[in-house]
Amino acid sequence: MIADLSRLLIRPDASLREVMACLDRNAKGIALVVDQEQRLIGTVTDGDLRRAVLAGLNLDLSVRTLLERRSGTPYPTPVTASAETSDAELLRMMNESGLRHIPLVDEGGHIVDVALLSDLVKEYELPLRAVVMAGGYGTRLRPLTEDIPKPMLPVGDRPLMHVIIDQLRSAGIRRVHVATHYQPERIRSYFGDGEDFGVELSYVREDRPLGTAGALGLLTASEEPLLVINGDILARVDFRAMLEHHREHRADMTMAVRQYGVRLPYGVVESDGAHVRRIREKPNLAFLVNAGIYLLEPATIRHIPSGERFDMTELIQRLLDRGRPVVSFPIVGYWLDIGNHGDYVQAQEDVKQGRFTA
Repeated sequence: MIADLSRLLIRPDASLREVMACLDRNAKGIALVVDQEQRLIGTVTDGDLRRAVLAGLNLDLSVRTLLERRSGTPYPTPVTASAETSDAELLRMMNESGLRHIPLVDEGGHIVDVALLSDLVKEYELPLRAVVMAGGYGTRLRPLTEDIPKPMLPVGDRPLMHVIIDQLRSAGIRRVHVATHYQPERIRSYFGDGEDFGVELSYVREDRPLGTAGALGLLTASEEPLLVINGDILARVDFRAMLEHHREHRADMTMAVRQYGVRLPYGVVESDGAHVRRIREKPNLAFLVNAGIYLLEPATIRHIPSGERFDMTELIQRLLDRGRPVVSFPIVGYWLDIGNHGDYVQAQEDVKQGRFTA
């Protein structure tokens, strides 16, 4: 049962950007498009938004436009069920359709509740290992990091890395490595072997900084894909969906990306030689930026030079140069890279105001 269904509701004239905010608010991965009487018109999931971002759609487009584009898809109208449907039948419907959410409606088509796969299948262990990169000095956050590594800075009432570990455990990831260098004892003394946090923790000590990818070469070999997350990232990511995306595209590496907008303060002149063709007044430009979260196939580790400083951006370029498939996975929920004092203040305020639950 969804405690506050209103957090999932959106009007058909809302923009895709507003839907993104709705998904971020409710943290359920779905927005319900309803009319004024709360009759269900359609649904928009986090997967729908990711596909929209990758297709380069303008996020100021209305939800109605997105729903109209669905006319030729396998599910042009939402798959629904009655509120009396049994859990076993809902699970069968989800397995058959590949859906993770099914809206529950009454006889008049009014939304009553939403069945979630995550509620029907409580225990699900993802076939992944995770690595939290926690070895940096946090230079831009001094003096806060003079006596504490950046991942141990408090966000709300817990260290940032505690938030990350909880997210990994909640996603069904049990085996977690932590790459350390700066003040590793502060991290070890807090987390220990991870038993108290519901995970199996092991530590990879960098005798000298090896960059954002170099420490991966120190890990023991495994056949499982590797989820790598920077220890200064505060984000809401569906790791299960990321793994499905990775497999669907048969990628060697999947990198999480975030849409980042820049509003130019000037009119942009487009010309053909000396001839002016168009003027765009103070346009908004949208880019996909690296979000600091990666999913790697085990074979990619062999592309990392042993014992050398090597950054993830270098690994990505090396894979591309060798013709290996690298794909992007847009984050459509909350995301913040805590790189400086302004970001840290923003993180604290977002937790305080409930924009992110730590």
